[in-house]
Amino acid sequence: MPTPGLHAHLFVITGGPGAGKTTLIDALSARGERCFGEAGRAIIREQRAIGGTALPWADRDAYWRAMFEKDLAAHHAAAIGPQRAFFDRGLPDLLGYAALEGLRPPLADLREVARARYAPLVFVAPPWREIYARDTERLQDWDEAVRTHDAVTRAYADQGYQLKDLPLANVARRVEFVLDAVA
Repeated sequence: MPTPGLHAHLFVITGGPGAGKTTLIDALSARGERCFGEAGRAIIREQRAIGGTALPWADRDAYWRAMFEKDLAAHHAAAIGPQRAFFDRGLPDLLGYAALEGLRPPLADLREVARARYAPLVFVAPPWREIYARDTERLQDWDEAVRTHDAVTRAYADQGYQLKDLPLANVARRVEFVLDAVA
């Protein structure tokens, strides 16, 4: 397991649901960048496939724990070696989710979230009504999406990260914006 602390080659893209994070991650991956997908969506698909209840509308505590485990494993995997990596959400997103939902995660897990650092610069996909859409995994309405954005960005700021809003632009422009910022 890597040493806890700052990993300047690990970049997070955060924000509320439906703001273009996954599309950006997919485009970065297509450009050959090392990318890690969003834990929440993966867990929803996994839980539905097995009839599980670790879902945001069934057992939020179990859902939080499943995201924590998946995000922590991704952080550890990416932290090994110097290759740059991009994440569709990171561990501090879980702090925002917990605050938004009134959850009380175990103190040991919260300590681990604080220790597992990313690059100080975190990219934020701001709420963008023109591209927002619900789907089978994204059930939040627009107002909840904005509240989620506010909660997760506050969590990163509270953890001392520098937030940089992505432009409200097409994915190609967003890719160039991110790659220019990390060069």
